[in-house]
Amino acid sequence: MGDFRKLKIWQEAKDIAVEIYKVTGTEVFKRDFGLTDQLRRSAVSISSNIAEGDERLSNKESARFFYISTGSIAELITQLVIAYEVGYITEKYYCDLVMKLENLSKQIKSIINYRLKNAQ
Repeated sequence: MGDFRKLKIWQEAKDIAVEIYKVTGTEVFKRDFGLTDQLRRSAVSISSNIAEGDERLSNKESARFFYISTGSIAELITQLVIAYEVGYITEKYYCDLVMKLENLSKQIKSIINYRLKNAQ
């Protein structure tokens, strides 16, 4: 447990959240408050749960919050599918962001496995 801001997974998750805020600030998203809000909440939840998990006192507690962050990744991917299919984002943007999210999910799952192996 330590300074979550130094974690590569937190930095990547935070960068994705910033990216989501920027894309949802465009004119096309301004008309769809519901999807915009969901995208933003899911994106922020990823880095927030990584931070909370890293600050927990046991590896088992940390893993619980990291699991929640992977659930938020799944939510965000679902919302991106919808945004793509209704024409709010391009195929390239969609594919690039989903690839980043899938990679982040794999990294988080590796940390979960490590922490659970070393659970207190």
